[in-house]
Amino acid sequence: MRLFGARALRSKGYKVIEARNGEAALELMESEQFDLLITDMVMPKVDGAAVIREARRVRGNIPVICISGYTEESILREVEAIDNVSFLPKPFSLQQLAGKVKEAMESK
Repeated sequence: MRLFGARALRSKGYKVIEARNGEAALELMESEQFDLLITDMVMPKVDGAAVIREARRVRGNIPVICISGYTEESILREVEAIDNVSFLPKPFSLQQLAGKVKEAMESK
């Protein structure tokens, strides 16, 4: 999904910085500038909630798109409890992803 999403967003003209997992995302936050975070909620070792918390610590109230194949109530509640986060359930289309990105970027 990461490769599909990155390729699709690049084709729409966005600059995309990829991280292969939550740990890599945390490392990138120290050195890269970004305007939007797209993260999966369920990842090994470092989950999406931890990535979002760190992004907000480093970048303030950066907009976030949270994707997940899980629609369990606990995950949905966790996403809803964080301000300025959009939820995009898997599977999603390129149009849905691009629409969420545009919406998130306009809300900045």
